[in-house]
Amino acid sequence: MPLRVGLLALLLALAGLQYRLLLAPGNLFEVQALKERVGREQATVDHLAERNGQLAAEVEDLRTGLAAVEDRARAELGMIRPGETFIRVIE
Repeated sequence: MPLRVGLLALLLALAGLQYRLLLAPGNLFEVQALKERVGREQATVDHLAERNGQLAAEVEDLRTGLAAVEDRARAELGMIRPGETFIRVIE
């Protein structure tokens, strides 16, 4: 009889732990889904941090270097230096 009571207590404890592990809030499935979400968000953060670094380098180049400003003016505004001839090729 005491063996059955002990076995029953162990089975109830095991059932309670299995419930907590698989069905209760914060279960294994939720934890795995959150880990995957954290991975995706970290990838997004890494990508944005790299982009911010590129933009910061571009801003610094524009602040300090005249060549970058000249390249931008030529490419985006179509500006040319005095004495140069502008030629547009239309396909």
